[in-house]
Amino acid sequence: MNTIRCVIFDMDGVIINTEPLHKKAYYKTFEYLNLSVTEELYHSFTGSSTINIMQKLVSHYNLSEDPAELVLIKRAFFNDLFKNDPDLQLIEGVEEIIKYFFTHKLTLVLASSASHSTINKVFERFNLDQYFIGKLSGADLKKSKPHPEIFENAAILAKIPKENCIVIEDSDNGVLAANRAQIYCVGYRSEHSLLQSLATADMVIGSFEELKKLPI
Repeated sequence: MNTIRCVIFDMDGVIINTEPLHKKAYYKTFEYLNLSVTEELYHSFTGSSTINIMQKLVSHYNLSEDPAELVLIKRAFFNDLFKNDPDLQLIEGVEEIIKYFFTHKLTLVLASSASHSTINKVFERFNLDQYFIGKLSGADLKKSKPHPEIFENAAILAKIPKENCIVIEDSDNGVLAANRAQIYCVGYRSEHSLLQSLATADMVIGSFEELKKLPI
């Protein structure tokens, strides 16, 4: 592979484990709507933006609610959990690898399906802004992962050719988006991504230490 000059990070499941908080917030929203959502249907949403998920939900259950209103309801549940739930923490080893890339003068970009509000809360809480040149939210885009737009935009923001970039993802939708963007994709397998196959990732890791073997 080519020398790496830019690392594009997904956030949920890669930098931080907000997935349990999001799941709690989604299921509080489903309960609010009196819906019985299967685990299978919920996992099919992985990697998609909240508005995209709510649009699918409205379509699937033929709901009369506005998807944008459901986004606000879910966000209110999540914000309450973000303030009060003790489970929120950085993924093991990610802070060290971020600092490793940063000290080796690689360009770091965040490309997440999360809202800007959630991204900013995480970055402020864990003091991550100092390492990244930019943060992209899928909520700003018309298409969610597995559409490649967010990763294409991240490479443009970094001003680095795609062949010198890598994406780190933990979801099949995210890996597929990186594939479609034609950017080398590292699939991160953890306890939070057990239902994701990561089959089309160029490389699959179980520890961020393995990334130190890549050419930089």
